[in-house]
Amino acid sequence: MTDQAVLDSIKTAMPAAVPLVRTMNIEYLEVTESTAHLRLPDQDELHNHVGGLHAGAMFTLAESASGAVVLGAFSDLLDRAVPLAASAEITYKKLALGDIDAVANLRADPAAVRAELEAGGLPQFDVGVELRDGNGVVTGEMTVRWALKPIKKG
Repeated sequence: MTDQAVLDSIKTAMPAAVPLVRTMNIEYLEVTESTAHLRLPDQDELHNHVGGLHAGAMFTLAESASGAVVLGAFSDLLDRAVPLAASAEITYKKLALGDIDAVANLRADPAAVRAELEAGGLPQFDVGVELRDGNGVVTGEMTVRWALKPIKKG
């Protein structure tokens, strides 16, 4: 079980460690062992040609939320494995206007992921993300396949 102080530290560590997160002003509102809630404030610099949030910014927000979940669930394994996004699929559903929230959910049994890593495997698992505008309208959905790549010792 991840310590609450560790979960809270993810909210400040990610903007400090990932320059793009900082550049885009992504806010980490909540991180738990199974969910993350991030917000991207509306910024003219991130708009597309029709005045909504650019698809690339939506992708970055959703991927960042998925990564926060992975850290929330498996931060205690970082001395043994590196989390890597292996693939992602996004669906753009509506024009994203205003502040956009990303809510990510771990779609795996953490115990099974840990067991596979301990057995010498390369665990892969999905994190689902919903992107919503200020009215709660779903503007996009993403699934990110993550891997925990074992760190080779020696």
